[in-house]
Amino acid sequence: MAGTLKDMHPPVRLVAIDMDGTLLQTADRAVSPRSARALKAAQQAGITVAIATGRRTAYSAPLLDGLGLRADMPLITSNGAVVRTLGGEVISSCELPSQVARGLCGLLRPFGVQIYTFERQNRGDLVLEDLEAANNSINLWIEANRDAIEVVKPLEDAFNDGEDPIQGMVCGSIRLMRQAEAALKASELSSECECVKTEYLGRDLSILDLLPLGVSKGVALEKLAARLGVDRKEVMAIGDNWNDVEMLKWAGQGVIMGNAAQELRNLAKMRGWKQAPTNDEDGVAVVLEAAVAKCIAAEKSRQ
Repeated sequence: MAGTLKDMHPPVRLVAIDMDGTLLQTADRAVSPRSARALKAAQQAGITVAIATGRRTAYSAPLLDGLGLRADMPLITSNGAVVRTLGGEVISSCELPSQVARGLCGLLRPFGVQIYTFERQNRGDLVLEDLEAANNSINLWIEANRDAIEVVKPLEDAFNDGEDPIQGMVCGSIRLMRQAEAALKASELSSECECVKTEYLGRDLSILDLLPLGVSKGVALEKLAARLGVDRKEVMAIGDNWNDVEMLKWAGQGVIMGNAAQELRNLAKMRGWKQAPTNDEDGVAVVLEAAVAKCIAAEKSRQ
């Protein structure tokens, strides 16, 4: 790992790990055997391992099934809007007010496909109005989530019963999403929601996540650390994209992936974050193995 963690950092007690582009490998979007072993070894060493992802819970938890991980493992999902355990216990949940979501529909419709996430029992968790356009933009995501999708046109009608969504997202080309982000910042709605972006330069794809006010991975991680009684200096965050920046800033030990965009890797140098190997080189496993070794060494020195 470039810039190995220095001794000035205390042993890690809590680590938050992004999924796409970080924990998951690119080709099969799965947790590699080495990373699975490292996750389990970290838990066995007394480190609380948390997942921190833009994915919703139902799209995240199945990727961790069968890895032998603890049921009380925290999952920070929907970019911090929902925090649950792997076993299903709800720790916290926030919603985007339906009137804000309705306004966002009109504001952002010219720029790309919008999707809103709900927590529902009997119908689609995901609502959009143009399935064909979504297929053109994010076809793999559509296929993986097809059973949870409901088409509502116009999209504003999805909020007629006053049910608040967990989050929204708008996706399209990087150019259009930067325009959408600028339009939102210039709008009164910018004071009523959070907007975080994810960019995939190789695919010319960007996603703007539209979140309840005050919600981010960083805020969720801070609250989780307080709940667990873990000092900020003992918290590590590992990520690869713009929606990880807030948790990387908050954590006492930030780690950027080697596959992150150059702009983010430059930011990492400025902020003093370490750089891990890429996701396809098991970068998360490399970081966790070093963290576990440090925990074991610290425990031996205490004895």
